[in-house]
Amino acid sequence: MALKVELKPHERIIIGACVITNTDQRARLLIDGDNIPILREKDILTPETADTPAKLVYLAVQLMYISPDPQVNHGTYFNLVRDIVTAAPSAWPIIEDINNHILNGELYQALKQARRLVAYEKQLLDHADAVQETAGTERNTA
Repeated sequence: MALKVELKPHERIIIGACVITNTDQRARLLIDGDNIPILREKDILTPETADTPAKLVYLAVQLMYISPDPQVNHGTYFNLVRDIVTAAPSAWPIIEDINNHILNGELYQALKQARRLVAYEKQLLDHADAVQETAGTERNTA
């Protein structure tokens, strides 16, 4: 079954090892093939935008997904995961899901779980910021 993708003007997409950039008009593509990595621009992280530990994990999984040899990135991934689990043990269930998908060769599913990890990290950081803000407000009123 073909995948239908509609690209906005100037939107990029990765198909296999190629980056495709749309022209100045909307375009509709039908992509037919098995096990071809496809990533839309909104799902692509770059080393510059991977600015948190969870985003670095996402980037490592993304590189596994688009690489012809995913195992090249396993070492980096597992080092990053070790750091996250040490800092936030509550992230372990999500990490475990990512690990299982990687070990089963289901890299797109691993990428989806890595997106969940990024959202969870944001939740933790937002909560920490709120607690810190509340503590600062209490000190100022005391």
